[in-house]
Amino acid sequence: MIKVLIADDQAMVRQGFGALLAAQPDLLVVGDAADGAQAVAATRRLDPDVVLMDVRMPVMDGLEATRKLLGDRSAQRPRVLILTTFDLDDYVYEALRAGASGFLLKDAPAADLVQAVRIVAAGDALLAPAVTRRLIAEFAARPDRRRPRPTDLAGLTPRETEVLRLIARGRNNAEIAGDLVVAEQTVKTHVGRILGKLGLRDRAQAVVLAYETGLVAAGE
Repeated sequence: MIKVLIADDQAMVRQGFGALLAAQPDLLVVGDAADGAQAVAATRRLDPDVVLMDVRMPVMDGLEATRKLLGDRSAQRPRVLILTTFDLDDYVYEALRAGASGFLLKDAPAADLVQAVRIVAAGDALLAPAVTRRLIAEFAARPDRRRPRPTDLAGLTPRETEVLRLIARGRNNAEIAGDLVVAEQTVKTHVGRILGKLGLRDRAQAVVLAYETGLVAAGE
């Protein structure tokens, strides 16, 4: 059973998403929150596996709430799925940098929301939509003095570097296996080693790092 917490300042959104998710046999809505501060408190109290996090909320926005939840090394950290609209692109990229596992547009079909929760709960990242790749490419291309150096990837083998490049282009494990003509389990092993060597939580952070280090150029 996947435990989910919904954070959104609109009651109708919380109720609608809650009813949709609660109808799934493998999902359990354990609570909701109307602002970021409530989301942080409720997450620490209820220990959900996934937090659906709106960006624009009163008291504390979703970006700051994500930073607090995923930066707390002393607590069990959930997967965070950002709910957003196109006019909040800057916030989405910063949320990915903070460790969110991906994002979903609020007007996405109901089936996409259910699938997104399952994807991030399984430890994967919601990066397949082309819009996500465009967001990461656009904002990673901006000058940033905190940007990691290409040498930060020096510990990867040539094959691991190749796999990371394909991850950054939005390819899933099956697609990477087809590209490299290897078994999908082999790709999973490579992905696990990449995340371990680079100290990353999931594929979302791997994509961001690949762009920031210049391994993949913006717009490729």
